Amino acid sequence: MLITKSYHDVPSSLDPNGRPLRIFVIAPSVPGYPHAKFPGVVCFSEIYQVTGPVERFAGQIASQGYVVACPSSYHEFEGPDPIPYDVEGTDRGNKYKIEKELAAYDEDATVSIDLLCSLKTCNGRIAATGMCLGGHLAFRAAFDPRVLSSVCFFATDVHSASLGKGKNDDSLIRVRNGDLTGKGELVMIFGKQDTHVPRAGRDLIRKSLEDANVPVSFLEVQAQHAFIRDESSKGRWDAALTRSLFTFMLEVFERTVGRDLGPKEGDGGPVEHVC
Repeated sequence: MLITKSYHDVPSSLDPNGRPLRIFVIAPSVPGYPHAKFPGVVCFSEIYQVTGPVERFAGQIASQGYVVACPSSYHEFEGPDPIPYDVEGTDRGNKYKIEKELAAYDEDATVSIDLLCSLKTCNGRIAATGMCLGGHLAFRAAFDPRVLSSVCFFATDVHSASLGKGKNDDSLIRVRNGDLTGKGELVMIFGKQDTHVPRAGRDLIRKSLEDANVPVSFLEVQAQHAFIRDESSKGRWDAALTRSLFTFMLEVFERTVGRDLGPKEGDGGPVEHVC
């Protein structure tokens, strides 16, 4: 499926400098069908904002029949241009990650979902995904009742409470309080050799979600951090594994937002213990 690219500059009420949030939109294009509507996906980026790898990842999703919105996470600090994959850029992105207010991250997600729902090409059924910082932001987006599924790639901050000003992320606290219970479906994907999310952190995330009865698929694969980044991955990009997990993500999106099954009723009943 062909795709188009555009962007929207949306006002942010929490930006102290009055800068708008730029949201890049990548949408399917089907010639001859001007009234076609598609599900929406918010695609959150790494600490480097919307770089080439993020745009290509989002473009692949859009080409499968989804309107994809990619917010520029650091509009409070600088423009929407991507931050370089170098030492200075990494330090800058990590600095912004902590300095940004936690409520501002959540506002970005809300504004991005609002934008998708307002587009004439979107049918209002919303999913989320992201990598690294974006994996955590896709996790937080799952608290929004409009988000029916979130697929989170190596969400580095969920276990360490290092997101937001003063390192005061409350994602797992909210999970334990039941804020995700009864919401959408969650998928967590981690590399077992990812030093950013050690085993203790992965175990804590898994236990918190399962104890809260959140419908979650928890995948741990043989890979390092940033294994889906096809540029400047420091030798960690695994194209074959990325393709496999992309297919897994599309299955989840197709089942949860790609089809309108009507409202969910019950929990499916007890599982039969049969071969």
